[in-house]
Amino acid sequence: MGLFSGLLLLPLAPVRGVIWVAEKVNEAADRELHDPHVIRAQLAALNQELEDGNISLEEFEREEEELLDRLHAGRVRTAPNHRR
Repeated sequence: MGLFSGLLLLPLAPVRGVIWVAEKVNEAADRELHDPHVIRAQLAALNQELEDGNISLEEFEREEEELLDRLHAGRVRTAPNHRR
């Protein structure tokens, strides 16, 4: 980047910084959303809620299915693609 283009783009630096931060936050949230350790901990907590009687069986099954779908989606995303 030359001096002239650097000076012209300088007012956009805060916008680019905000975009960069938003992308990093999105990446971190996406990693945590599909992290198998986090999902397993949530499944364990959900099971404990059911055992304690804090949630109904229907609610447990619905949330369990969502968590298992996330777990499966995380595995599919990280699986190597053998097609060429």
